Amino acid sequence: MTKKRVAVFRKEHFNAAHRLHNPNWSDEKNERVYGKCNNPNYHGHNYELIVRVAGEVDPETGYVLDMKVLSDVIKEHVLDKFDHRNLNQDTDEFRDLNPSAENIAIVIHDILRTQIDPTLDLKITLYETERNFVEYPVG
Repeated sequence: MTKKRVAVFRKEHFNAAHRLHNPNWSDEKNERVYGKCNNPNYHGHNYELIVRVAGEVDPETGYVLDMKVLSDVIKEHVLDKFDHRNLNQDTDEFRDLNPSAENIAIVIHDILRTQIDPTLDLKITLYETERNFVEYPVG
């Protein structure tokens, strides 16, 4: 009998400030490329995070992954680390990495990948605004 693959999703929210800035560029180039997002006093977003985990349903539990476990992992390893923080100043992950939505999604994926069974697929969708969002990995 073929095992069925199912995707489960957990949606979370966090608030964080950041500044998009490349220290190797002039102030003028940073302003031209990043505009308001280069504000030296930072700016914030109400991020919406969607974590997708896909795999085969365990015949004993009926779960792909216990959603309470997934919720706890996201809280401990992502929300507690990034919520109400200045990503540039308050986190090791973005001290030397521009905290664009793309990079934030990759960092969150890499953090969670170490906490979730490697046989399960993991995808991160991160909304920076209601209309702007990124997804990692692609495909």
